[in-house]
Amino acid sequence: MNRRRFLKESTAAIIGAGTATKTGRASARGQDASARPRIQEYRVLGRTGFKVSDIAAGYFADEGVLRAALDAGMNYIDSAEQYPGHHRLVGKAIKGRDRKSVFVTTKLQILEDKTREGFLKRARKCLEDLETDYIDCMMMHMPEKAEILKTEGFHEAMKELKAEGRVRFVGVSNHGSFWFRDPEETMEKVLMAAADDGRFDVFLMAYNFLKMDEAERVLEVCREKKIGTAIMKSTPVALYYGMKTMIEQLEKEKKEVHPLYMEGLARYKEKVDRAQEFIKRYNLGSPEEIQTAAVRFVLGNPNVSTVCAVPRTYDNLDSWLRLSGTRLSDVEKDKLAAYREGCSELYCRHACGRCEPSCPKGVPVNTIMRFFQYYAGRGREREAIVSYAGIPGSRADSCAHCPGHCETACPYDVPVQGMLLLAHNHLSVP
Repeated sequence: MNRRRFLKESTAAIIGAGTATKTGRASARGQDASARPRIQEYRVLGRTGFKVSDIAAGYFADEGVLRAALDAGMNYIDSAEQYPGHHRLVGKAIKGRDRKSVFVTTKLQILEDKTREGFLKRARKCLEDLETDYIDCMMMHMPEKAEILKTEGFHEAMKELKAEGRVRFVGVSNHGSFWFRDPEETMEKVLMAAADDGRFDVFLMAYNFLKMDEAERVLEVCREKKIGTAIMKSTPVALYYGMKTMIEQLEKEKKEVHPLYMEGLARYKEKVDRAQEFIKRYNLGSPEEIQTAAVRFVLGNPNVSTVCAVPRTYDNLDSWLRLSGTRLSDVEKDKLAAYREGCSELYCRHACGRCEPSCPKGVPVNTIMRFFQYYAGRGREREAIVSYAGIPGSRADSCAHCPGHCETACPYDVPVQGMLLLAHNHLSVP
């Protein structure tokens, strides 16, 4: 609770998008279903042939919100065995519906047990928790290197499950490497190898208006090979935390504040202040407007099958549903271009990791920033804290006495060190 209170007190503003609206849940819950916005566009999900809603259900944390999304026409659900309690939530939400009308995906990580029997056991547990006879697409979850794609135990298990009618298609998800486990390979390299492999029918990948080149090359290959594409991380988020409040809190607790720590946070704050001035000068609008434009940017790519939404309230769900079938306006294009020019330095790119080889401590920068986004922008606090605690080797506490090698190496001039220090303070368990 102290951490939550501190997070609330230290948050000064939100720059970017992807956070939930502050409107109450109760009034929206009672809303007449006929008055709720509905999905307006469906696209073919590659060679699966399934007509998927252009806005999909990502990691929903509320069963009622997911039910409302399905009632409004969403028909693609993303899940994973690693999402705490999510399979059971999805299973309850789809119960009683025409099973053929919903495309349910889930994901299995490649762990130490790479045997066919091991994957079969885990897949059957997924089926049990989802309370469904079959899974539309079973994905390999976050392979860190292209060679992992060829894990034969996984493919043997999928072949057997297909023959039983328990799995229909196979896919792969990727949004960058877990640098602390193996030498990293980019999302592009892994997914290009998956496309060449030929056994993967659907990709779940990161793509947004601040990170385009690698993803767009992959999307083009997916079009050529008729691979379905689901997009995550479509709304790049940058959170502005009150640097002064944080330092004052540390001093109040009589903790040593190392000069390098102060310098890292100061560099972050300097960029945040400059971005705020840019936003005001160019009238970039509210965070919600940037979010809307960001999603429309992704929807405008004809090689995208669906965009995963992560609403936390009914009103936020309605905001996502209103985006279905829409496209980016010329005014919004200009705003995104301006945002890219003035604010992109505050976005640590998903699926990047280019700064990580420069770190003498081997800190998994991209992974830590992803966990911090789950904590601060997605309401997945417990999951983020547990995941951060589970990182082997160096974490962001190593960054306090460092001159900032990661910032020097970052091609996007992101104040990485300051962001890592913030992440460590919020994600660390006392």
